[in-house]
Amino acid sequence: MKNFLALVLLTAIFGNSAARAADIDGVKIDDKAVLAKGVPELVLNGAGLRHKFAFIKVYIGSLYLTQKKNDNEAIFADPGPKRVSMHILSSEVTAQDLIASMNNALAENLSPHELALLEKRIRDLNAMMSSLKTINKGSVVHLDYLPNVGTRVIVDGQERITIPGEDFFRAMLHIWIGNKPVDGRLRDAMLGKGSGGKLF
Repeated sequence: MKNFLALVLLTAIFGNSAARAADIDGVKIDDKAVLAKGVPELVLNGAGLRHKFAFIKVYIGSLYLTQKKNDNEAIFADPGPKRVSMHILSSEVTAQDLIASMNNALAENLSPHELALLEKRIRDLNAMMSSLKTINKGSVVHLDYLPNVGTRVIVDGQERITIPGEDFFRAMLHIWIGNKPVDGRLRDAMLGKGSGGKLF
């Protein structure tokens, strides 16, 4: 009994990494991420479900930062490394679905001038996504921002493209946490304001 109480006390004081992991729709979301050697470790800021038509679960979106923040403007202004992850839940997701969703969200959140500055890089991302054709249920897509490098896109562990410019990743963030995101509930969850999943 004394040993049990001691364990409880130690867990309360020092925490437990497993207890901080999020479980969303049966998928365990890592509470930390390491993007590359020499890059500060990231912590899970928040995660939640991306819905389509309010009831179709498309993917789990997760946001990782060097420090937790719940204000999107503060996140946009943060020059440090970041990660957005998408764990695909639907067996009917095509690359064109994701491209259309992303492009629509960018158009909703950015001015024509801002879009013009990003046009070629958006085309490069669209071309890469189109080459994938379909994205299978269970696949994981990472969009990593590495300072002085750019936005690295990894699909199922394979690096597909790196797109230069901090402005590009900041624009991509608007898809999920901008004022007109693809999913308002997902935005709140990624900002740590909603109950994206249960803790276990």
